[in-house]
Amino acid sequence: MSLAAESYVSAATSAGSHNGPQARWEERATNRLLEGRRDRILERSRQIVDAAYELLEEKGLEGLTIRAVLKRTGLSRRAFYERFADKDELVLAVFEHTIRMATARYSEQVTALADPIERVKLIITSLVLGKSSPEATDRAESGRRGAAMSREHLRLAESRPHDLQAALSPLLTLIARQLSDGMDSRSVRRCDPQRLAALVYNLVSTTAHSELLAQKTARPDWAKRVQLATDTWEFCRRALTG
Repeated sequence: MSLAAESYVSAATSAGSHNGPQARWEERATNRLLEGRRDRILERSRQIVDAAYELLEEKGLEGLTIRAVLKRTGLSRRAFYERFADKDELVLAVFEHTIRMATARYSEQVTALADPIERVKLIITSLVLGKSSPEATDRAESGRRGAAMSREHLRLAESRPHDLQAALSPLLTLIARQLSDGMDSRSVRRCDPQRLAALVYNLVSTTAHSELLAQKTARPDWAKRVQLATDTWEFCRRALTG
């Protein structure tokens, strides 16, 4: 917040404390000022996260530096550190951004499926396949972001487990919801759905990470990835319905 904004808010708060509640016009003026500031903060924060996402896709983890982000966004170093304490926080933001986009996509896709088991299958196979496609197999860079995020996922699971868990929460909740529906229809064995969702995700993510890291410097093998998704789902299906 600028010094002028801080001075106004401080003065308005002080006036309210000495002369009773703020007038409605004072509240509106203060809120408008703060909301405008918040919008500008979020806009620049999103620019930073989008730039980091693009750098990971183009150059992998080695290409993601604070200097490269600032060069791409045109923002100052001060602007970066006003929003992120360090590179770890930026990576977490990119990870959360990626998880939220994937969760939104899966949420939309599963609405077309009546069977809870089919919904879980869609999510699990999509997690293994990632953003790969037959058209992407001729691009060596197509797996760079996935490999980078896999490496960071494993590192953050040890160094910042609570932050990582918070970033994963929307996806785990979505999986748990489908499993709960499956339990209600008796197509999934009874268990704590949130706990079961975490077990499923841990298995699938570990499998996907291993594949992505193995293919870090190679072009994605689409047929191999499809087979891996099929095998992973079959393993999960037996565990969930057994």
